[in-house]
Amino acid sequence: MKRIILPAMFATVTLISGCADSSALIRKSSTSVRSDVFQELNDGAPIPQGYTDLRITSSLKTHKTGIYSKKDIHGTPEYRLLINIDGQTVHLQGSLHEENIEPRGLRDPEAGEGIRYRFGRDLRLKAGAHRIVFAIPDDGLAVEREIALEKGRSNSLILEPLYSLTAGKQRPGFYGITSFREGLKGFRVILNGKPI
Repeated sequence: MKRIILPAMFATVTLISGCADSSALIRKSSTSVRSDVFQELNDGAPIPQGYTDLRITSSLKTHKTGIYSKKDIHGTPEYRLLINIDGQTVHLQGSLHEENIEPRGLRDPEAGEGIRYRFGRDLRLKAGAHRIVFAIPDDGLAVEREIALEKGRSNSLILEPLYSLTAGKQRPGFYGITSFREGLKGFRVILNGKPI
């Protein structure tokens, strides 16, 4: 009996610890402590010596507003993506529209009716190593990465959503099915075509 209880207790402590780490990272990253790390770009001006450009994009899907509670901001413009690079923060508002995708297979995590968000921002910053945090504060989700950017280069950083597992009893052969309806559990971060 102890062999069953102890691993279950350990898994619970690990899960709670992960949530606590995300919450602390979100609190720490929500406010700018610097303003000289990056500048937002509106035009395609040439990259100055010693600098680099970084295009950050993400496309993700959530449930419609009001499905779980009236205070739920999913499906509204208030649902934001937070980016913090070396202590400078920007909160991105996404463009959103209703979407109903027919399943493209048995394991399509974005099939069904929901709200599609598209986030994007062009930044210019000094070339070199940077610590970057991506967060969806309203989902309690934060991901931190170290990136190295070469001078004079235009870089692409894509955040691909990782959705949670569907609830309920799984059928044989259908384990590990995820759905946007279950919420985000993380991001796959891809820098210039390579996962980091």
